[in-house]
Amino acid sequence: MKKVMSVGQCNPDHFALSEFLKRNFECEVIRIDSTEEALEKLKSEKVDLVLVNRKLDIDYTDGTILIDKMKEDQNFNIIPIMLVSNYPEYQQEAVSKGALWGIGKQDYHKTESVEKFKDVLEKIPS
Repeated sequence: MKKVMSVGQCNPDHFALSEFLKRNFECEVIRIDSTEEALEKLKSEKVDLVLVNRKLDIDYTDGTILIDKMKEDQNFNIIPIMLVSNYPEYQQEAVSKGALWGIGKQDYHKTESVEKFKDVLEKIPS
């Protein structure tokens, strides 16, 4: 079973994201609140995909900080990471930092969203 880390989502957004993923894929979704907590969890647990909110709900820090920290660390830089944001300019910023083009909160119902995650999750060896 694939393991997806959801970082910085508020309660309703985390629920919607988890339901979208579980409805379409056989995966476990781990909820994480902060950049520091995410980095600690990555040290102790294998994660197949990280989804980080543009602004973390707990303290409103920028989600690209986690992208930067993961890409700088040789232990984490191969783990796929995507930004959760409806805004293309923030998606582009995340991609320029090494993330994959992510998903907007308004896109969970779209077929192309399922395909985007399928492309990532199916390429990861079990």
